Amino acid sequence: MNKNQCSFCGRKRNEVQMLISGQEGFICENCIEQAHGIVLENASKEGFSPAENMDDLKKPKEIKRFLDEYVIGQDQAKKQLSIAVYNHYKRLLHSQDENREVEIEKSNIIMIGETGTGKTLLAKTIARELNVPFCIVDATILTEAGYVGEDVESILSRLLMVADYDVEKAEKGIVFIDEIDKIARKSDNPSITRDVSGEGVQQGLLKLLEGSIVNVPPQGGRKHPDQKYIQVNTQNILFIAGGAFDGIREIIERRLNKQAIGFSAEKLTHTDDDEILSQINAIDLRKFGLIPELLGRFPIVTYLESLTKDTMMRIMTEPKNSIVNQFVELFKMDGITLEFTPAAIEKIVDETTEKGLGARGLRGTTEKILEDHMFNIGEEEHIILS
Repeated sequence: MNKNQCSFCGRKRNEVQMLISGQEGFICENCIEQAHGIVLENASKEGFSPAENMDDLKKPKEIKRFLDEYVIGQDQAKKQLSIAVYNHYKRLLHSQDENREVEIEKSNIIMIGETGTGKTLLAKTIARELNVPFCIVDATILTEAGYVGEDVESILSRLLMVADYDVEKAEKGIVFIDEIDKIARKSDNPSITRDVSGEGVQQGLLKLLEGSIVNVPPQGGRKHPDQKYIQVNTQNILFIAGGAFDGIREIIERRLNKQAIGFSAEKLTHTDDDEILSQINAIDLRKFGLIPELLGRFPIVTYLESLTKDTMMRIMTEPKNSIVNQFVELFKMDGITLEFTPAAIEKIVDETTEKGLGARGLRGTTEKILEDHMFNIGEEEHIILS
């Protein structure tokens, strides 16, 4: 090891300003700067980067195959979502073509399904697969401009934060607006008074969904005159909305004349919930309280089936990050072997179904059952749940 020269470039001590010593050699300031540049370049490559050409773009079947690893069931929703996302990023590649003659519009998606059926999980998983900035926003915190709450532009603040304030990357991201049903119009007739957290928010969302240049407050929250804004073009941001739409089933039944009328009328054969939901359309959503202008900006309407006992049991064990695998891993860190018998999984599923919490409730039930074992951790080497 020569103390008088750089081990990387071979420059002598008198040719550089400093030589920094390591265990096996020395490095000069020039090599440090070069190495730092390489690190930064690779970091930007490994960051968010949607496909740059058609060959890199994953086909709908490939996207669905990836979703299958993390989300059990919901084949129809996964199929529609895969197609919509594939077409959206194909549209982005098309917009880069300077000789294009046709302008392709984007297809925002609205997902309808009970709580815990996998709306948020689907959106999160698809964003991870595409390697694009993704954020979840709760529609319930939004209010009409000028009122207590957050302006609709704060939705994009979250996306900017996720993209490390790189506007170009954020403009190719995905935004998941959760609880979209909570901003439904409060009454059937347009009111002359303000509907601050209902129709007013829907109208505020229109320009974001359509595609326009929006002034976004960097830290989110309220807009105020002294604040510096970041301009974001929403033209290429894909919006996915999700909501439970509690009560929509009755609206669909009324449209399909499936309801029994009168005291002595015989009860109609109980139609399967999923069969009714599969016939949902924009008319039903309009009746529910979403304004026509908003629905026009969500051309794709998909629904998520309610979860059966069999599906819930598969959710417990099959996905890569299944609840069973998570707890087995937790106990393994303490050198403990944890086993779930089919009877134990069935018990967890039955208890969760009774609570009506969907797949989201499975973790809480499992935590409760394992509570004593986790408290007495280290006292047992092998745990079998039956």
